[in-house]
Amino acid sequence: MTPSRTLTVGIPALAANQVLRNTYVLLSMTLLFSAFMASISMIFQWPYPGLILTLVGYFGLLYLTSRYRNSGLGLLFVFALTGFMGATLGPILNAYLTYSNTGAQLVATALGMTGVIFLALSAYVLVTRKDFSFMGGMLFIGILVAFLAGLGLVAAAAFGMQVSGAMLGISAMFVLLMSGLILYQTSEIIHGGETNYIMATVTLFVALFNLFTSLLHLLTAFGDE
Repeated sequence: MTPSRTLTVGIPALAANQVLRNTYVLLSMTLLFSAFMASISMIFQWPYPGLILTLVGYFGLLYLTSRYRNSGLGLLFVFALTGFMGATLGPILNAYLTYSNTGAQLVATALGMTGVIFLALSAYVLVTRKDFSFMGGMLFIGILVAFLAGLGLVAAAAFGMQVSGAMLGISAMFVLLMSGLILYQTSEIIHGGETNYIMATVTLFVALFNLFTSLLHLLTAFGDE
């Protein structure tokens, strides 16, 4: 291989490694900040803001993060987004700890499983260097369907319909989809499909957030709580 060829191959690889490092550093910081906000929310017993306000806050901050992803404001909005998600998680965790005899164990187990799944899937992609870009379309459709189905079930529950079994199915679906999203996003980073570490961080954070809450729901159901 000629020196020029080596340089041509090396530059994209170095850029991908830089994005990967920046993503993991920012992801670690946002996870800590989100956990801090969840703790504050639990300590002061902030009420759950409700589905509509949660969705408006989430999609609004997600839009701002995406819009300013190439500037310093992008970092500000990514912390605002992850902090907001942590704050909305606090009341949910308080409910588990208050009304379940094994709430603390369930939360710890779901958290541990989330960490193991993330590390295992990320390591698999990094070691094998497999390209999972083909999953992009399927994941987008799957997440959209699961999200809309979840909203429909919430609306049905508001009218008194029994939807607990269907909600478990949605949670199981989200576990699979979020696992696939971790594979896809990690693959996109190392193969140069994702060059913005802010957006890569948001994608992985959302995957971890949904993976944790879905696992917590499933563990609670299987534990007859």
